[in-house]
Amino acid sequence: MPETSTAYSRLEKTFARLSAISGATAMLHWDSATIMPAGGSKARAEQLAALSLISHDILVQKNIGELLDEAEAGSHSLDVWQNANLTEMRNRWRHATAVDPDLVEAHSHATSHCEMLWRDARRNNDFASLVPSLTEVVRLTQHIAEAKSAAFSLSPYDALLDEYEPGCSASVIDPLFADLEGFLPDFLGAVLERQKSAPAVIKPEGPFAESIQKQLGQELMTALGFDFNHGRLDISHHPFTGGIPDDVRLTTRYEEDDFTQSLMGTLHETGHALYEQGLPEKWRSQPVGTARGMALHESQSLLIEMQLSRGPDFLAFALPRIKAAFNGSGAAWEQENLERLYLAVEPGFIRVDADEVTYPLHVILRYSLEKALLSGDLEVADLPAAWSSGMRKMLGITPPNDRVGCLQDIHWPSGALGYFPTYTLGAMAAAQIYRAAKSDIPDFSSKIRAGSFNELLGWLRRNIHELGSSQSTDSILQSATGVALTVDAFKAHLKERYLP
Repeated sequence: MPETSTAYSRLEKTFARLSAISGATAMLHWDSATIMPAGGSKARAEQLAALSLISHDILVQKNIGELLDEAEAGSHSLDVWQNANLTEMRNRWRHATAVDPDLVEAHSHATSHCEMLWRDARRNNDFASLVPSLTEVVRLTQHIAEAKSAAFSLSPYDALLDEYEPGCSASVIDPLFADLEGFLPDFLGAVLERQKSAPAVIKPEGPFAESIQKQLGQELMTALGFDFNHGRLDISHHPFTGGIPDDVRLTTRYEEDDFTQSLMGTLHETGHALYEQGLPEKWRSQPVGTARGMALHESQSLLIEMQLSRGPDFLAFALPRIKAAFNGSGAAWEQENLERLYLAVEPGFIRVDADEVTYPLHVILRYSLEKALLSGDLEVADLPAAWSSGMRKMLGITPPNDRVGCLQDIHWPSGALGYFPTYTLGAMAAAQIYRAAKSDIPDFSSKIRAGSFNELLGWLRRNIHELGSSQSTDSILQSATGVALTVDAFKAHLKERYLP
């Protein structure tokens, strides 16, 4: 075997070990968010910090850089997937070697501690109790950003963004968001005005037992193609998808007086989970076998939740199952009423409950705030006031308290600065992808009404899921939809759905 092949083979073994550690870490995070007793938080923080440091130590060993150089020198002997894997290995190594191990460990401790404090702070509407811990997380994240900025010759924000959406930058995001910010306010006003002349929405009356909501969610998940032999559904404070492709862990949350939000939250996470379960099986222990980035990941969740599940064809399939689950009858349970309910547009305080017209404005606000936090232009203690000001500007409403304001999301307490823009980038990508799938699949509408989702899932597998990280986001979108990421399909979708 040539030396270059030996170098690449050794790298594959190392990254397979790192993948196993990452998988164990993901399970510990899931456990801490779902069933871990509160008293276990300190020990769990130690465990997560230790695993984070072990992974970092493995990745920054001197011989890893040498093996990367050696393998790249002989890359002509590698196939397309191996070369793509080598590129992803190099990027992960760059991120790891840019940061001092002590900083990695300190950041892991700080985020684990802050996440646990955030739960109490959110429940008690007590932002002041979170300020010291969140300030420390932001401070350490700033140091990480500065280190990566110097290593990558990127701005600090772009250096953090690269971890969630490789190759993306604020210079790409800013014009897209400026386009949306210019379009959405007038569009929102027109939609709200149009809704005034529509029949009033009748909200189905509960209570809706949590056990039945879960059963219904699992039924629809199965219909969409989720494999419960390789995953499960649980409850957490903040819905998320974690675990590993062979054991995907979804979470949701339930309200007994309203099944609609939890059901759509479950379907949203199902989109994430289907992506994970569809990643290339041969490469799952390697970087190239992971999801391309969070923009594509969000595109898959929003495609299922927003593009598919809120449409009339899916509701025609789901409605008999929803009515049977809750013994629903009467005008509130007619399809036309549920369509109006699921497509109701109204500025609200909670991002995860927002409609697809106002949702991007929530994200644009968080994007501007996290850039200000990272640059030091905004202090953590001043976040509530800045949040309220931004909500008034973006949506014309002011949060009555911090629980429905700056305490609602877990991202910043967990250290995930640079993540938020991927939600709306994902919404744009979802519109492009769904439009292309509908065009490619014959009799698409009738198949969805009949509950036949195999062709849609197969299309997503071939064009998105099974590609893993073998190509860039724009290349994947270009191949699947004919164009790189743009705001045009998303705007067209909103116009067609809300102002036909």
